[in-house]
Amino acid sequence: MPTPSLAALPIRRLTLRDLTACADLSEDRGWPREEHKWGFLLTAGRGYGIDDPDGGLVSACVVTEYGPQDRPDLGAIGMVLVAERHARRGIGRRLMRHVINAMGTTPLTLHATPNGRPLYEELGFKATGRAEMLRGHFRRGPSAPDVATRAATAEDLAAIVRLDEEVFGVDRTHIITRLPAFTDQLRVAEANDRIVGYAGAWPNMDTQVVGPLIARDTATAKALIASLAAHTDRPLRTDIDVRHEELLAWAKDHGLASVAFNAVMTYGISELPGDWTRRFAPLTVAAG
Repeated sequence: MPTPSLAALPIRRLTLRDLTACADLSEDRGWPREEHKWGFLLTAGRGYGIDDPDGGLVSACVVTEYGPQDRPDLGAIGMVLVAERHARRGIGRRLMRHVINAMGTTPLTLHATPNGRPLYEELGFKATGRAEMLRGHFRRGPSAPDVATRAATAEDLAAIVRLDEEVFGVDRTHIITRLPAFTDQLRVAEANDRIVGYAGAWPNMDTQVVGPLIARDTATAKALIASLAAHTDRPLRTDIDVRHEELLAWAKDHGLASVAFNAVMTYGISELPGDWTRRFAPLTVAAG
């Protein structure tokens, strides 16, 4: 039988049963398999993909929605991948247009690599910021941070959800409540018996990714990163909003090196909601 054209292959919703195929697709493009992250995104968000008649996936992406379930306030697009053997044939554009149409009037955001940015600009996304990826073994400084931190408990979850919505600008309860199971570490910063910041560190291949990182100020963000680093032997990786220049300089002074820059892009809104001054790093660039 003749192989159907790529344009005729249907786009379908992905489920957790597609985890291995998604990881295979990542590996095909030279990315880490990232099965832990794929599993999180496929359960917390909505995956879209195109099946390859010869097996596996032609393409995939995931959308994580925030706000009311029936009318989300924001959708974050991530993990947009096309198999190498099918690259540069318009498949990524077709999948993205499908997702944009499926999301209707919901504002969208994504982190774009330099290679992906031209496609997203063609589709109507605008660059509204940048994030710098850092990676390395954290070196402790001579003095202890001034802000008290500790491991989060189940009793902290409601306060973390409230703080996160205040800073992020939309409700992420379905994401935040998954963090205790997803992360290796979840820590909070306190002042005057009140939680003023929180951060997670989750396993990704040979690193621990720091994110989300929400803090009342730079000193609190530093204390949270240092506390996470103190409880792991793995290198840290994180993506920090470039406007947080002091935190970036401090992290580099403590052993983290710049790896790459991604453009933060939006569709349907001129800038992201919330308070960027307290939003230092995303959970993952795939989910905002």
